[in-house]
Amino acid sequence: MNPSDIKEPEWIFPFDVMEVGESFFIPTLRPAEIIYALENGAKRAKVKVKCYITHKDNHLGVRAWRIR
Repeated sequence: MNPSDIKEPEWIFPFDVMEVGESFFIPTLRPAEIIYALENGAKRAKVKVKCYITHKDNHLGVRAWRIR
């Protein structure tokens, strides 16, 4: 199976309950798409996030920190 054939779930980003300095991890095989969605979601929520591609428990994904 090709990773592009796998559909991403619909993610709900917790920006409204996050304090500055908190982060969350989203496992994904398509990190660029998640980073794009995170940055756009943060803009709509009027917060600033910093996103990094990383691994957690042997899963590829993106970690997003609220920075403002």
